[in-house]
Amino acid sequence: MNTTPPVATAPDRAARFVTTHTLLTLDARHPFVAKSLIDAQDMHRTVMSGFVGWVDGSSEARSQMGVLSTWTIDLRQARLSLVVQSGVPGDWDRLPRAALAEKPHTLTIDRTLRVGDRIDFRTVVNPVHSRPPAPGSPGKTRSTRVAHNRPEHVKGWFARRLQPAGTPAIAPDGVTRIGADADIDRLALRMLPKVSSPAPHAGLRIARAEIKGTLTVTDPQVLVAALTRGIGHARAYSCGLILVR
Repeated sequence: MNTTPPVATAPDRAARFVTTHTLLTLDARHPFVAKSLIDAQDMHRTVMSGFVGWVDGSSEARSQMGVLSTWTIDLRQARLSLVVQSGVPGDWDRLPRAALAEKPHTLTIDRTLRVGDRIDFRTVVNPVHSRPPAPGSPGKTRSTRVAHNRPEHVKGWFARRLQPAGTPAIAPDGVTRIGADADIDRLALRMLPKVSSPAPHAGLRIARAEIKGTLTVTDPQVLVAALTRGIGHARAYSCGLILVR
């Protein structure tokens, strides 16, 4: 087996990121919105309701349209702020009008990223790692995904995806990097409540953590891929979207 680490190549100096962002401000007291808050599958359906008809009902419909999302809840104001990123325009007429606290606000993101650019970011991730089968398990037993529940472990999870200048997009252990580096000690990290779904998806529990900080671009094309596709698991459940400004 070849154990030689992948060789880093010189990155392009610039890459263009184009996408659509929609901000949906929803009334958290409305039954439609309340159901989305307590059922991760319902939140997924709420997000995907804006993209009916673009592709057939395949399991890859979300990724084909570049749909990612993230949300925050203001319990004092009873407002759910849902940001949806997509490569095609969304149509939000299927949302109950009474569920909207404000009219949807859509804007086109068209940004050129260059090596050395410093950009502020926020992301909510599903920080999990694979636990190998126990010794003596049947041959077809799969690894188990286990969530990191301690902030320092989540920082380590994110640090593995950073890409210092001169390193390849794929780490020696196979982790896909994000085309940017950061001072891990200066990142702000907050553990968030898990989201789940009842039957028929019993057992679906998604660990979440919010990470904020500043990235330094090291490989613009790789960063554009990470911004477009998201990072980590549970991207269908409002994890993995990297918001930058």
